[in-house]
Amino acid sequence: MRESGSWRPRDGSSSEPGTGTGMSRSEQPAAGPAAAAPVPETLLCGWGRTAVRGIEVRDEALQRAAAGLPLTRGLGRSYGDSSLPPPGSTRVAGSALADRVLSFDPESGRLRAEAGLGLAEMSRLMLHQGWFTPVSPGTQHVTLGGMVASDVHGKNHHVAGTIGRWVRELRIALADGQIVDCSREQHPDLFLATLGGMGLTGHILEVELQLERVPSAWIVRESFRLPDLDRLLARLEEESRRWPLTAAWMDTITRRRGEQGTLGRGILYVGRWAEGDEAPSRPARAPRPLPLPFELPSGLLNRATLRWFNRLVYASHWRAHRRDVVPALRFFYPLDRVRRWNLAYGRRGVTQHQSVLPRQSANQGIRELLEVLADAGACSLLTVVKDCGEQGDGMLSFPRPGMSLALDIPIQRDADATRQVIDRLNACVIRHQGRIYLTKDGFTRAEDFRHMEPRLERFLEAKRRWDPSGALRSAQSDRLGLTAQAAPRASGAAEPAVAPPPALAGASSP
Repeated sequence: MRESGSWRPRDGSSSEPGTGTGMSRSEQPAAGPAAAAPVPETLLCGWGRTAVRGIEVRDEALQRAAAGLPLTRGLGRSYGDSSLPPPGSTRVAGSALADRVLSFDPESGRLRAEAGLGLAEMSRLMLHQGWFTPVSPGTQHVTLGGMVASDVHGKNHHVAGTIGRWVRELRIALADGQIVDCSREQHPDLFLATLGGMGLTGHILEVELQLERVPSAWIVRESFRLPDLDRLLARLEEESRRWPLTAAWMDTITRRRGEQGTLGRGILYVGRWAEGDEAPSRPARAPRPLPLPFELPSGLLNRATLRWFNRLVYASHWRAHRRDVVPALRFFYPLDRVRRWNLAYGRRGVTQHQSVLPRQSANQGIRELLEVLADAGACSLLTVVKDCGEQGDGMLSFPRPGMSLALDIPIQRDADATRQVIDRLNACVIRHQGRIYLTKDGFTRAEDFRHMEPRLERFLEAKRRWDPSGALRSAQSDRLGLTAQAAPRASGAAEPAVAPPPALAGASSP
């Protein structure tokens, strides 16, 4: 991470470099015409290996890089097409160079940083000082802006909510170039539409976030081996009342001959931060990641090979109950131990279907989703179940009270066959009044998403207000009708009155 040679706090007083207080790039003198060097066209990919040819424009001044572009992307860890340019466009802004910490108060844990700051770098800087992100997704290779745009959740959603609960203020570049500071008190509709809004309300430039005080860099972890779906889900719900961190791995393939009950056996992991007297005295170092050096053949991961893989994973946890103390980064990010693990799915790639179902029908709904997968002859290499707490206040925030199920599904030779599997999974989600996670989606149809999302019109009203021309788009937003002007309306529905954005005190232009 780079440090500016001209640091100063926002009040204009002097500050030494490295004190954690800096001048926002949007407040620095405008750069001359010599902006970023031309960027060659390349393949822009989602983590599921969905790819299009395009150009990612990067600049240390994200405001400048994003000018006139429909979307900003971070590190490309969303699975599908949410970080890819829409049809007819080839250029998106990249935030990776805009990664400075602008201010940090070590007493209160209040952090302000540019949107391109990576979670891995933030953890490196803050964990040894006793602070950590209050909510973390399953990988640390994401940016702060991307976390906000997805309104990410983690293993502690049932107690901590999504990252949006901890965001105090955002600085956003609108499509017309205006720079707006927003919060729950100032322009709250823009703020709440941006939490989980997939970058469609504006280019997130800066994030002010409240960090969590932690007693050590270690996690007390316990794990339980459970023989079937009913007992796994019941134990997950029970342990979530006692532990702040919970998640379960599930075997979606193995079933004992003649026994229905063994579907969905798995391993439940629970954890909490280790207190000082519980933590080892040695530094909490996560293992060095191992690279996956080459792309595996497409089709290698199928029901037959995954059956043996799942048996190995389940058998390796040969005790019914284990307890240990592990480095926090190892607990939160087990998949980061293998670099580029998505190459395991081959050239065709992978899609993740992650849904959340209401608590009252979660057990039956999850069983039906697994049966859909089996009936279609599809499989999931990695299946994770989490307990979800109260719904966040982001207009399109994913979690709601209930349980979430994430299925990593290899894309078949005929992509339409994979789309049909997703259609059937979505029909089940709709039947149980659940919804899907946009950050993972690459196949859902617009009509299915509208059936899942009763909050959509409220989001679109905010988008029409702050982006009246519909300039902010992605491949996903076009597919799902999230661009306000493209969203179909119910027959006979009146067009809502949409006011232009209010006159913005102190708003600036690039």
